[in-house]
Amino acid sequence: MKKEKKTHALLFLLLLQFTLGQSDYAPYFYDNGPSSTNGNMALFSISEDTPVGTQIYILNGTDPEGDPVRYGLTFEKGSKEYFRVEPKSGNVTLIQELDREKQGEISLLVSITDGRNKVVETVRVFVTDANDEPPEFQNLPFIIDIPEDTTPGSSIYRVQAVDKDMGSGGSVSYYLQTSPFAKFTIDGHSGILRVKPGETLDYETTPTHFVTVVAKDGGGKYKGKHQVLTSTATITVNVIDAQDMPPCFVGTPYFGYVYEVSVPGSEIFTVYAKDGDQGNPNPIHYSIMNGSDGVFNINSTSGCITLTTYPSLLRNELYEIIVKASEVGPNEQPSDDYDITTVTVRVVDLNNHPPTFYGENGQQSKFEVTMYEHPPAGEILRGFKITVNDSDQGANAKFKLRLVGPSRVLRVVPQTVLNEAQVTIIVEDTSGIDYEKGPTLSFKLLAVEIDTPERFSATADIVINLLDTNDNIPKFTSEYYIARVPENSPGGSSVATVTANDPDSGPWGEVKYTIYGSGSDLFAIHPSSGVISTQPWTSLDAEVRSKYNFYVKAEDSEGKYSLAEVFITVLDMNDHSPEFDDKLLEKTMIIGIPVRVEAVDDDAESPNNVIQYSIMTADPDNAFDINADTGEIKLKPYIKSMEIVQNITKQKDCKWSLVVQARDRGSPSFSTTAVVNIDITEATPLKGPMAAFLMKSRDNPMKALGMVTVIISMLVGVTVLISTAMYMRNSKSNRIMPARRIIRRRPRDQQPWTFKMPGITFNHPPPPPSAPSLPPPPPSNTRPRERPQAVPTISGALASKGSKKAKSSRRKEGNISSALVSELKMKLEQKIIESNQGYY
Repeated sequence: MKKEKKTHALLFLLLLQFTLGQSDYAPYFYDNGPSSTNGNMALFSISEDTPVGTQIYILNGTDPEGDPVRYGLTFEKGSKEYFRVEPKSGNVTLIQELDREKQGEISLLVSITDGRNKVVETVRVFVTDANDEPPEFQNLPFIIDIPEDTTPGSSIYRVQAVDKDMGSGGSVSYYLQTSPFAKFTIDGHSGILRVKPGETLDYETTPTHFVTVVAKDGGGKYKGKHQVLTSTATITVNVIDAQDMPPCFVGTPYFGYVYEVSVPGSEIFTVYAKDGDQGNPNPIHYSIMNGSDGVFNINSTSGCITLTTYPSLLRNELYEIIVKASEVGPNEQPSDDYDITTVTVRVVDLNNHPPTFYGENGQQSKFEVTMYEHPPAGEILRGFKITVNDSDQGANAKFKLRLVGPSRVLRVVPQTVLNEAQVTIIVEDTSGIDYEKGPTLSFKLLAVEIDTPERFSATADIVINLLDTNDNIPKFTSEYYIARVPENSPGGSSVATVTANDPDSGPWGEVKYTIYGSGSDLFAIHPSSGVISTQPWTSLDAEVRSKYNFYVKAEDSEGKYSLAEVFITVLDMNDHSPEFDDKLLEKTMIIGIPVRVEAVDDDAESPNNVIQYSIMTADPDNAFDINADTGEIKLKPYIKSMEIVQNITKQKDCKWSLVVQARDRGSPSFSTTAVVNIDITEATPLKGPMAAFLMKSRDNPMKALGMVTVIISMLVGVTVLISTAMYMRNSKSNRIMPARRIIRRRPRDQQPWTFKMPGITFNHPPPPPSAPSLPPPPPSNTRPRERPQAVPTISGALASKGSKKAKSSRRKEGNISSALVSELKMKLEQKIIESNQGYY
C-alpha cells in the first residue's frame, strides 16, 4: 500500500514538473527493510565478530530527474566512527572492531545528494551478540574458614560467575578440577560448594585445602565457529582445628643423669608435650605416676624434673620415672585426654678427669728414643716406657689411643683403654723409618674419651732419633749417557760427566767411579767427579772408529754399586783433502763418449767426503765440460768429429790437457788438482756382440776384465768336458785316442787390440783358433745307424782296454789338460793383480 502511494506521489510530482516546466525534485533512498543489505541502513543488524575491513552494506537511492547521486555517512560528534562509505558506489565498510557488550546500538546519519538537493536520514544499526566473553567470577578471592568436624555433604560456600554474552553463550555452569584427594564437590548449576559425602576434614593432616573451580558458558558461535569459554578460580578452604586429639610428648625417649656433685633441687630433665590440636591448643598438665621413689619431683606446668635429696642417699643407679601429660579443660582441671612417657635417670660418676700419660719419672708429655733405621716390621719399640690413665669411673674412664703422624709407619696397642694401660708402639712399615727421609720422626700420641659428652683428651709427643745404615746403593741420574766429541781433540779432553747419588751419610754416601768394557781403554774417568776424558796419549779419529760405548760403575765404600752405559760419538772433522790416483792422469777419449776422473776423500762423513769437480784450466780452452758430482769429462757439444778437433789443434796427433780440481764440501773446504792428458780419437766401427759389449764397458775396465775371466773359465770347462768325453769313448771302444796340443801362431800383420786405463793396459790377443775339423769316417767297418768314431789326425797310440800303455797315455793327457788350466789361471790372476795395482 505504501509503495502504491509513493508511486502515485511520484507520478504526481512528475506531472507537476512537466506541467510547470521548471520543477527540481530531491533524491531519495530505497527502503528495502531491515533484512536487506542495501538501502538506507535503517534497522540494519551486524554481528560483533565481523572482521574489520568487511563490506557490510550498500547505500542505495535514486534521483527523480535521473541525475547521478552521491552518498554520505556521519556520526554524532564525540562518538566512535565504525563505518565508512564510498560516495559513488555507496559501499559501506567496517573500520573498527565491534563489541556488543560495550555498545549494542550505533546511531548515524546517512545522506544522498544529486549535487543540488541533499537528503539526510538518521538510522540505527544494531550490534548482535557473538560468544566472545568468558564467565567472570564475582567476589574474588574465595577464602572460607570451616571447622574440621563439619558434617560430610554440608554446604560451605556458593560461588558465582557472570557471562556478559546473550543466549547460550551467557549461561554459566560449574565444576571442580579433578584431584585424587578431592574432599569437596560443587553443584553445576547453583555453584554451591559442599564437603563430599563420605569425606572428613582433619586439621592435623591438612590444615588448608586449595580447590580449583571452573565456570563454563553454554557455548556459541564466534567468527563462524562454535566455541565454549571457561574461567577458573581458586577457593582457599582453611580448616579450623577442633579439640579431638590428645597431647603428645615431643623428643622421646628421655634420659637424665644424676652426677656426684648434684644437690637437692638440681634439674635432672625437662619433658615437653604439646596438644594434638595445634589450631587451638589447650594447656598441658604434667605429673609423675610412678618410679620416682620419692627422690624426684616434677613441675606440673613446665615439666621440669628435679632431685629432692643428695646423690649419696640414692639407693639405685637407674630410675625409670613414668610421667603423664594431660590437657587442661575449660574448668581448669586435667581432662581425660593424656599421654604417658618414661624418663630414664642414671646415677653416674662425674667426668672430671682427663686421660694422663706417665713415664718412668711420673707424668710426662714427651717421649724420646734413639734407634737404627729400618727396624723389621712387627718389632716393638722397647725404648718407650709409657703408661696412660683416666681416674674417672665407668664410661667416663673409657678412651681411645691413636698415633698421628706419617701414615701406617707405627701403630699403638691397645687402641681402646678402660682406666689404665701400658702403651706399646709397634713398627708397621719399615720403609717409613728411613734416615735419608729425615733423621727424626715425630708423632702425636692422642688419648680421647669415647662415650662422654666432654670428650676429654690428652696428647704426648713421640720423637724417634734415627741412626743411619748403609742401606742404599749409588744410583746414576740416568741409565745411559750420550756424548759427542770432535775428532783429533787433544789427549785428556773432557768428554762427558756422569753423576751418581748415594743418599747414605758419611763414607757410605761417598761414590767412586770406574769404567770398563770394550772401547774404554781410550778413556779415563775421575774417581770422584765422574768426569770422563780421553787418555793423554789418545787422539780420536772418526775415520778409524766413530762409535764407542762402555760401562761406568759407581761404587760406595762397602762395594755396593750400580752401572750406567756411556755412548760416545766421534764427530768427523774435515781433516783430509781429496786425492787423485796421480797428479798426472792419462786418458783416451772417443768423441761422443766421456771419460771419468775420480778423487777420494778419506773423511768419514758427509759433507766432508762429498767431492765436487771443476775444470780450472784447459788447453785448448772451452773444449771440455765436467760433471761436478761424477767427474765425467766430455767434449763440448759442438765437437762432434776429428775434423773439428784437428781444426782446433792444427795437429794430426790430438792430445789435449786440462787441470781438474776436486774440492770437498766440508768446512773449511779442501781441494786438490790433477793434470789430465786426454788423447782424442774417433770410434772405429766394430761389429758383433763382443765389440758392442767392449764399447759399452770401455769406461769400466773391471767389467771387461770380469767378462774375459768368464769367457776363459768357460773355455777351460769346455776343454775339460771334451777331454773327459773322449777318454770315456776311447776307453770303451779301444780306439786310438789322440793326445795333442794345437798351438796356432798369430799372423804378423794382425795388430792386437789395446785398451788403456789408468795403471792398466790390456793387450787383447787374436781370436782363439777354431777347433780342428774331424776327418771323414773310414769307408769300411761302418754299420747303419752306428755312431762314427773320431780318428786322431796328429798322433795317437793303439792301446787295448786295461793295458798299462793306455793308462800311461790317459795320464799324460790329464797332465796336459791340467797344465793348460794352470796356465790360463795364472794369466787371469796376473791380470787381476795388475788391475788392483792400478786402483791403489
